[in-house]
Amino acid sequence: MDPSNQKHFTVADYVIFAILLAASMGIGLYYALSGGRQRTTQEFLLADRNMHCLPVSLSLIASFQSAVAIIGVPAEIYTHGTQYWFIGCAYILGLFIPAHVFIPVFYRLRLSSAYEYLELRFNKAVRICGTLTFIFQTVIYMGVCVYTPAFALNAVTGFELWGAVLATGLVCTLYTTMGGLKAVIWTDVFQTVVMFAGQLAVIVVGIQKTGGVSEVWRKAQEGNRIAGLDLNPDPTERHTFWTLGVGGIFLMLSLYGVNQSQVQRYISARTEKEAVRSCYMVFPSLQLALAMSCVMGLVMFARYCGEDHSDKLGTSSRDAMVIYFVMDMLQGLPGLPGLFVACLFSAALSTISSAFNSLATVTMEDLIKPHFPAMTEARATLLSKALAMSYGLLCLAMAYLTHLMGDSVLQVALKIFGMVGGPILGVFCLGMFFPWANSTGAVAGLGAGLAVAFWVGIGSIITRSSGARLLPPDCRAMLLSDNTTAVIQTALSNVTLSSPSGLKRFYSLSYMWYSGFNCCTVIIVGLIISFLTGPMKEEDVAPGTLYPLLGKLLFFLPERLKKKLCCCVTPQRQTLSPQQQQPPQHKQSNGLTGSSQEETDSFLPDGHTPFVEHETAV
Repeated sequence: MDPSNQKHFTVADYVIFAILLAASMGIGLYYALSGGRQRTTQEFLLADRNMHCLPVSLSLIASFQSAVAIIGVPAEIYTHGTQYWFIGCAYILGLFIPAHVFIPVFYRLRLSSAYEYLELRFNKAVRICGTLTFIFQTVIYMGVCVYTPAFALNAVTGFELWGAVLATGLVCTLYTTMGGLKAVIWTDVFQTVVMFAGQLAVIVVGIQKTGGVSEVWRKAQEGNRIAGLDLNPDPTERHTFWTLGVGGIFLMLSLYGVNQSQVQRYISARTEKEAVRSCYMVFPSLQLALAMSCVMGLVMFARYCGEDHSDKLGTSSRDAMVIYFVMDMLQGLPGLPGLFVACLFSAALSTISSAFNSLATVTMEDLIKPHFPAMTEARATLLSKALAMSYGLLCLAMAYLTHLMGDSVLQVALKIFGMVGGPILGVFCLGMFFPWANSTGAVAGLGAGLAVAFWVGIGSIITRSSGARLLPPDCRAMLLSDNTTAVIQTALSNVTLSSPSGLKRFYSLSYMWYSGFNCCTVIIVGLIISFLTGPMKEEDVAPGTLYPLLGKLLFFLPERLKKKLCCCVTPQRQTLSPQQQQPPQHKQSNGLTGSSQEETDSFLPDGHTPFVEHETAV
């Protein structure tokens, strides 16, 4: 029976799906009515800085492992082979560097928003530019995250697409608004378990129905879906070891190093050591999630040998093949389709709730509080909740825009992170690693990075030169359908075309290089402008805002020569955020309205003493 005709849930499916939504709402309600009842911005936005490493690490995974990855990665493997698996190599440095560079700097500065760092290191204008860039990136990405599971629910059950979008957005908005960051983190823990269970169910049933592991491997090899190590240095090749293993590091740094959603989790940890430990604990889980998605793609290929059945679901998107596969594998097994849809919704809810909370935080801390320093704590908390709800409604509009895009959801998501996350990473690296960089250079660098990012990104969309080469299925000649034959003919015709030249070649840059390319653009332009307008001196830089990267890289040089070359060889010192740097006769605010310095001290981990500088940051 054609699985596309089975557009209904059984009672068991609806029960499992309802349990997911009810549990998420229940966690939000629990934290709304327990503890401090989310009455302070400290509790609502930062979970009282009292979280252990295990829930923080699971929340970090859930924030990254969205429904986009669960649907997008298997579709990528099914269409192009296992080359994408090499992005796992980027996870090593992509998590090691944040753990030992970014987390210590952010945690010791006692920040609420990552963009407070930019004001402390440069000035308020740079902070506002960084905040607005992050808001733009996150609002667009939320649309992709909301649309993906809604599309899946529509395909599996016939449930109205925009009804599903509305349900996703509203449930997430309610528990985020009620329970704050504690609710977001603990729902992430629950949803991570559901995610892995849903994927595992599909893989186990799929392997069994396809004929076993050896049969899956044989068909994948025959269909050229098992990729070897591709060391082609051409940056226009969509996926090679270099684009994934090296370009992927910059993508990971933009996600796990400076993205507010992740930084907010690091600084909610009880101690710096717990924050670092949570970052390390993410690594095996991310590798497991990547492996499961890739195996799912191979099982799909073994089942269909590259045929495209997405049109049976009323769409031409290749991501729909994953939904078709799930329906095919799980039909006649009550509860399992509901488990997989719950898996997708778990991934989406965890990512979206993280985005709502972080957007509310940066808007409150970076755009509103500096202009209304006398705002009461109760009003600030109420406004934070209103902001979280407003962003929840805005994401519904973004979901409609996602519906109009033509690329796969995975490529759309990674393009967004590369085009906007790359320049944000660049401005943080500029401030943290280069003592000479000044505020003029930072603003000019960020502007240049964004301009180049959108130039390349929009150019690639217009010319549609993704650099992807579809592999011929080639399972067995008798299995080839008309659709598959057309795919082979298209692939062969693409091979005969000459490689693009001039601007078209520039536009065909692999999307995996977007983060690295844009990050380097910001740093280079920022340093040039800084030297032209007068570089900063070491004594003018706010304490604790520099990481002695050059000093560590040049460890073999004498200390005196290192001092001349890189001027910053001293270790980081703990300092306070811009709001904390008040004259000693006043109460020192910790960057959260209504909190005094006595309260700040109570949030410090055992054995830590705040390093207070009563100097004005330049």
